[in-house]
Amino acid sequence: MMEQNTIVAAALGILEGLTEFIPVSSTGHILLAGHFLGFESPGRAFEVLIQLGALGAVLGIYAGRLWQTFRAAPHDPAARRFIAAVLLAFLPAVVIGVLSHDFIKTVLFETPMLIAVMLILGGFVLLWVDRRPMQPRYHRAEDFPLPVALGIGFFQCLAMIPGTSRSGSTIVGALLMGADKRSAAEFSFFLAMPTMAGAFAYDFWKNRDILDAAALGNIAVGFVTAFIAGIIVVRWLLGYVSAHGYGLFAWWRIIVGSLAMLALLAGM
Repeated sequence: MMEQNTIVAAALGILEGLTEFIPVSSTGHILLAGHFLGFESPGRAFEVLIQLGALGAVLGIYAGRLWQTFRAAPHDPAARRFIAAVLLAFLPAVVIGVLSHDFIKTVLFETPMLIAVMLILGGFVLLWVDRRPMQPRYHRAEDFPLPVALGIGFFQCLAMIPGTSRSGSTIVGALLMGADKRSAAEFSFFLAMPTMAGAFAYDFWKNRDILDAAALGNIAVGFVTAFIAGIIVVRWLLGYVSAHGYGLFAWWRIIVGSLAMLALLAGM
């Protein structure tokens, strides 16, 4: 049983890394996969804590750019504004996440049908936004004004409903507020850094007393595989969405959500 759980944990880690930064809801995919595979984690901590592996992937890829931004901050107003924009966008998730944490973990995470519905609805929203004629005003994530960043932060809070997608919510919010497709995805990457680090720290603290050696081992396995898969996706994604948009991911959500809904209705 332990070996089987380790294999499932590795597979779920790969799924996390592949889906965290594309607008399809990594948490929704992991929760549905765990449901159908019979995978249980204490306090549903595994599903949150392995996100640190995906975070490590984006940090590794953007380390040079982050270093340049923080180095420039003392004498460059644009660098300071960008840091402030990311932190401001992170703020709504801090407040709402802390206040609703227990409800999210004990109710929303335990409702597979809700996840399937949100995957489908989110897919149609993404199709609509992707096909709208837009005249982007912002072509670089660093140029987003503070009110735009805060608005994206509130959009991110929609992702507390599993199946909605953190990256999907932030990308849709950015597109609606005037970003082009590439800068919307890139700002989502940067916003993921404090959001995922904060979620990891808070969830680890909340579940520190119920995580045994087996659970920590599964988390470590999921972390490593999420890191590897995350690097592949982050390197590929910006070029893809710049050329092709988000339609592929919208249809993926609709198909996966529909299949999950049929399976749940069939009693699986």
